[in-house]
Amino acid sequence: MVNHAPIITDDGWSLLSAVTISLHHLFMTTWRVLSVPIVDISHPTATSLDALDAACRDHGFFLLSGHGLDDLINRTWQQTARFFDTDRSIKNEITRDIDNPMGYYDRELTKRKRDNKEVFDFLDPTIEQIDARNRWPRDLPGFRDTLLEAYDEFSKLADRTLALIHTALQLSEGSQKEMMGSRYGSMMRLNHYPVGDPVPESEREGLPELGPTALGYHTDPGTITLLLQDNVGGLQTESLNSGWIDVPPTDGTIVINLGDCMQAWTNDRYRAAVHRVVPMTQQRRFSIPYFQNPARDSTIKPIQELCADGARYREFSWKEFMAARAYDNFTDLGTEDTQVTDFRVNA
Repeated sequence: MVNHAPIITDDGWSLLSAVTISLHHLFMTTWRVLSVPIVDISHPTATSLDALDAACRDHGFFLLSGHGLDDLINRTWQQTARFFDTDRSIKNEITRDIDNPMGYYDRELTKRKRDNKEVFDFLDPTIEQIDARNRWPRDLPGFRDTLLEAYDEFSKLADRTLALIHTALQLSEGSQKEMMGSRYGSMMRLNHYPVGDPVPESEREGLPELGPTALGYHTDPGTITLLLQDNVGGLQTESLNSGWIDVPPTDGTIVINLGDCMQAWTNDRYRAAVHRVVPMTQQRRFSIPYFQNPARDSTIKPIQELCADGARYREFSWKEFMAARAYDNFTDLGTEDTQVTDFRVNA
């Protein structure tokens, strides 16, 4: 900090120095809240965990470095572009539906508006799925193997990331066990945001209009989301203190955002990340989220350790909450989709 000639007041304080210190403190506090901090998961420090805690209170995003998955991530990007560039007829063969919401889709809704994106969804293949089964495209050798490897590694990384959050919250071992994800109830997705409508003009009759953003503002319903984003940008999150801010692409990092269950578990100490993607006007964008969810039969309720002033949420079934959110992806139900705040006490 630059030193200035002191201005001495009646009480002996240097007024200019005091003002300088105050402004410095204000700047550092504001920067800490507004930034999207980077946490090295291979060597987290007390300072980085403090920054994580501040970000999770304000907007629910942070970046993860030191994950050791760079080679796998590069191969997954290659397969992602390869899939979306394949012939449309191959993608249409594995189009998802309400009965089986896995596979390809290009007309998903968010907040009753159609998204400007196409997606491919898949689940953990190592267990028998009750309500869904994976669909894989033909004539893309190596695609399935790479994505299943990515699912496995991201599942492990999600558990490690959740442990970071436990540490930031200073939870007891018993409380940590109440705040868990399950790879068997989680899901992974490939996203492609083209320049222009992903649905051919000949197929748009009767579809809702595209929304004003490529992906409408929303929260993810689960525990945490691990997101790969390319270098195009466009992801934004809503800060409590400053409105919409960018989540900039940063080489070597994985984006982490909190879901609705985290907001309920922490009794509103942490915030489910409200986020959106702005329209692509010059260049297409790819992203790859891994949605970590609780176990299928979980009941979600605030962690008692975080309820000094009383629980703000009543308990709810994860299965029923997720089902209500999923139906809104397929059709406009005429009302706003189910939100975690619907389960607030006296809501």
